[in-house]
Amino acid sequence: MNRGAFYGVIASFLWFKMHLPAWFILVVLLSVFTAMGGYKWFNMFFRTCVRDFIGLTRYCRVQLTVRKYARNNMTVPRIFESLVKKHPDRVCFIFEDTKWTFREVNEYANRVAHVFQAAGYKPGDSVSLLLDNRPEYVALWLGLSKAGIVTALLNYNLRDKPLVHSITIANSKAVIVGAVFNDAFLSIRDQLGADVAMYGFDYGADSTSLPANCINLDAAMRDASSGPLPGPPIGNYADKMLYIFTSGTTGLPKAAVIRHSRFLFATYGVFFAIGMELTDRPYVPLPLYHTAGGILGVGNVLLGLTVVIKKKFSVSSFWKDCIKYDCTVAQYIGETCRYLLAAPPSAEERSHKIRLMFGNGLRPQIWEEFVKRFGIEKIAEFYGATEGNANIINFDGTVGAVGFVSLIAPAVYPVGLIKVTEEDDPEPIRGPNGLCISCKPGEPGMFVGKIVNNDPVRDFHGYADKSATKKKVARDVFRRGDAVFLSGDILVMDELGYLFFLDRTGDTFRWRGENVSTTEVEAVISNLAGLKDCVVYGVEVHGNEGRAGMAAILDPEGELDLADLAREMSKVLPAYAKPLFIRIIKNMRMTGTYKLQKKEYQKEGYQLDQIKDGDVVYFWDATSRSYVQFTQELDENIRAGKIRV
Repeated sequence: MNRGAFYGVIASFLWFKMHLPAWFILVVLLSVFTAMGGYKWFNMFFRTCVRDFIGLTRYCRVQLTVRKYARNNMTVPRIFESLVKKHPDRVCFIFEDTKWTFREVNEYANRVAHVFQAAGYKPGDSVSLLLDNRPEYVALWLGLSKAGIVTALLNYNLRDKPLVHSITIANSKAVIVGAVFNDAFLSIRDQLGADVAMYGFDYGADSTSLPANCINLDAAMRDASSGPLPGPPIGNYADKMLYIFTSGTTGLPKAAVIRHSRFLFATYGVFFAIGMELTDRPYVPLPLYHTAGGILGVGNVLLGLTVVIKKKFSVSSFWKDCIKYDCTVAQYIGETCRYLLAAPPSAEERSHKIRLMFGNGLRPQIWEEFVKRFGIEKIAEFYGATEGNANIINFDGTVGAVGFVSLIAPAVYPVGLIKVTEEDDPEPIRGPNGLCISCKPGEPGMFVGKIVNNDPVRDFHGYADKSATKKKVARDVFRRGDAVFLSGDILVMDELGYLFFLDRTGDTFRWRGENVSTTEVEAVISNLAGLKDCVVYGVEVHGNEGRAGMAAILDPEGELDLADLAREMSKVLPAYAKPLFIRIIKNMRMTGTYKLQKKEYQKEGYQLDQIKDGDVVYFWDATSRSYVQFTQELDENIRAGKIRV
């Protein structure tokens, strides 16, 4: 007999047999419930009911907003245009010493739409964007969206094969290339189809310095109309708008599909959930090719806010900028918080008006110190995948938590943790009934979100690559016939429903705010090192968020030239993907099925007392820009913070 049936028997006996009053029966049931351990439930209820109520009301506001836009078939450009009509001369973006009004951004976007429509691009076509942070970045994809064109937001750190792959997987018919990224693009141009057009940006009216067969976008836009496109507005609420690239858990970057509906839910979801106000002014120093900066940051203009864009995060100018531009909200990733804490004290760090900071990756060890030193009223830590439907937010400042799930009404937002195998590519563990096993408080598991098709919140739109989409979906998880999105991340929940991030699974680690694919780096190193066996993995480094890259390379004869390897890696790998440590090994350990024992090497890390078999470890020295043999002294200097990695 389950507990509910047990209480039912007691209630029936007291009511029908004993004829006791209802209030007395209720007291008896509560007493029995408490005696059987129910006090834990009462304790949880009273400690979380306020949190859950606030979360529910904010979630309802998001739902009402996005469903209103769904009914009216609103798209991001149409919402932006409605704001232009409402307050055309309000400042939309501030960048360095320039201000862009809503009208100016809209007119710029209109010119973009006219240029590409006149060039023959059709709704549904894709165009890649290779550009750094600036207001034009947003205006470009906004203009392309007005013409129904999907913009692929390229990570401007990518080079060689990953860059080619990103452009190709998005099926891009053209690439808009900022002048500073010409060399990176021209080095791979011959690997693209001959029909992929190049649009040069930031050349002004002078076309003499343009590469061959490159269209001057600045000149084309100068002659284009700043008015709206002729005819009815293009696009629908459920249409694709952007591709944002994510490493996921394995392989080369994946193009996550961002529809108008997804963009709106993410934007309004974070705004309402963290308690932002219409009078706030956000400071966005994060890359605009990522979801954090490119949607959650600049997306606030859709609420009429003025957003301050920074070309690149800078420790020395962070608080100065917040003061200069009168910002009240700022974004972060864990690394930025650590850098700010490591900086010498300054007058500006307490003279700002920042009341709220939101982002992800703030380490629990520095959370309270960060809040106290810089006088931040509230930290809102969030967790979620660009492409996923399992996104959560910690809006009450619980130290270390990335969000929470309601234990009172879990069905309202159906996400959870399931047990998985302990492998590089883990699989869900299933019980005797064939369904997955949910984790209890304190048990680590993979974070998943229930998929509800055609729901702007619960749907999973996947990737441009359909095969990659299938790998992120599990079926028959909580009940027969259901489906969930597999995040690939391991979290743990406490007894109040707060969730804490533990680790990533699969062949990916996170470093410097970026996802690094180990298989991608392994392929690069193996090719450069004469097809030597190689494994790449992430290792924790004292005082740093995420995991740094480490490569174990089989070189028993000592033939590998590390200087040459470093030089060639720098040409094709972003700085964050290049291994910080290299282990030269004499014999590569294999499993019984001839798989490289990556987990064993990862466990040993770079600690000299763990290195076996006469292997030697090398460390990337940023000062000499070379790999040097790792020593105990270097290890001690890293731990003491004397060497910044």
